[in-house]
Amino acid sequence: MNRFASIAKYTVMTVLAVISIIPILWMISGSLRPYEELFKYSSSLNIHLFVPVQPTLANFKEVIFSEGNPFLRYIANTLFVAGSVTLLVLLVNSMSAFAFAKLRFRGKAIVFALFMSAMIIPGEVTLVPNYLLMNYFGWLNSYKALVIPSMLSVFGIFLLRQFFAEIPDEILEAAKIDGASMTRTFSSIVLPAAVPPMITLALMTFLGNWDSYLWPLIVINDEKKQMIQVAIATFSSVEGTDWSKILAASTISTVPILILFLFLQRYYIQGITMSGVKG
Repeated sequence: MNRFASIAKYTVMTVLAVISIIPILWMISGSLRPYEELFKYSSSLNIHLFVPVQPTLANFKEVIFSEGNPFLRYIANTLFVAGSVTLLVLLVNSMSAFAFAKLRFRGKAIVFALFMSAMIIPGEVTLVPNYLLMNYFGWLNSYKALVIPSMLSVFGIFLLRQFFAEIPDEILEAAKIDGASMTRTFSSIVLPAAVPPMITLALMTFLGNWDSYLWPLIVINDEKKQMIQVAIATFSSVEGTDWSKILAASTISTVPILILFLFLQRYYIQGITMSGVKG
């Protein structure tokens, strides 16, 4: 019975994995096809559905070296913004989570409840207030509008707080007795123990900002400062949609995320499954 259950489990997992990877394979295959061939074999189930008949790198060449649409610059912009936001999120949210988990101050429960209530508010509801706030500060059309509002993650505080709450108080008390300041305790004891959830939060934050579309579209007007997802959308216009270039650009934009997950997936899985440090 256990063997049958194991076979059934792995069969379901394999089917789900295949279903999930088929769109990615078709995207890569489409990026290597001429536009004329892109939909020629899409209605029939044969090997050419995923294997190009006349493979070409022209789509990648046109995307990367386009003078009117500097794609490499968009990638650099997105790397800068996503990297900056990720570093700030880790710094700000780890300190906030530690305060909610281990420090005692008046009104902590109420403040934390207010923070958690923000998780149920859809992001679209806050678009107009945030836009007006950026306009008031004079940050429109600048990286400040992309980085600063994103540096606070309510989910990030919740995730790290759950981990920090499991750290035994005895360890913190021992560090205090040894003369370590709260800052030293946090940086030397708490953060090293929180590597898996920190990496999990970093991956989720980086991916969220890498795929951000609506907010950059609203606050950034200068094409030289635009993000990669908005740049990909420019291949579609009233004149038509160049699907070959869109697939090539999407394939390029997927590579950094795949590399990150390839090297950090072990920590990501630990961060999702771990409940904290056991005493």
